[in-house]
Amino acid sequence: MSSVAVIDYGMGNLHSIAKALQHADANAAVTVTSDPDVILASDRVVFPGVGAMRDCMAHLAERRLEQVVRRAAAEKPFLGICLGMQALLEESEENGGTRCLGLITGRVLRFPEGLTCAAGEPLKIPHMGWNRVHFSDPSHPLWAGIPAESWFYFVHSYYAAPADPADVAATSDYPTPFAAAVARGKVFAVQFHPEKSQAAGLRLLANFLRWEPWSSR
Repeated sequence: MSSVAVIDYGMGNLHSIAKALQHADANAAVTVTSDPDVILASDRVVFPGVGAMRDCMAHLAERRLEQVVRRAAAEKPFLGICLGMQALLEESEENGGTRCLGLITGRVLRFPEGLTCAAGEPLKIPHMGWNRVHFSDPSHPLWAGIPAESWFYFVHSYYAAPADPADVAATSDYPTPFAAAVARGKVFAVQFHPEKSQAAGLRLLANFLRWEPWSSR
């Protein structure tokens, strides 16, 4: 039985994510926790988040979880979700500039005003709703069993811009491509919400609960 820690730092749809993980694998022992010892003793770690980056980093610092997140990402299968993906980069331009965890080289940028779709209609910010996701590396174990060009659910005004294209695991368009997922080592992170993405999202969570990055990649 795999133990999974969902990091509770005061931000994120923790109940929804924990419930979705349990639905993806009824045998998984899912714990929502801010206890560093529990997080580091778990087999797998999920780092969710919604809201502002400045608040995210402040809450992590208050709970002394910054180094815990870095260590967990280095040592075990680690899934970042939404703000939890963005926080893995070096800096966000949100709130006038906010230092992030620096696990992936790059910055978090805001969608510019005045975006339009191919038909010329204005696109709203935040980017909210269903969008297709294009896999950069369809062979990655977390995409197993998920059809190409599947739809996932997004809610965000900022997006990750990794410096190294090799870190981009998937893109989506709004209206130009942006990173919808990143991957490096034991870390996989997604901008969309798998817990809100129906069958494709549940399959991704199930893949994560079975993922053994030390043997598969």
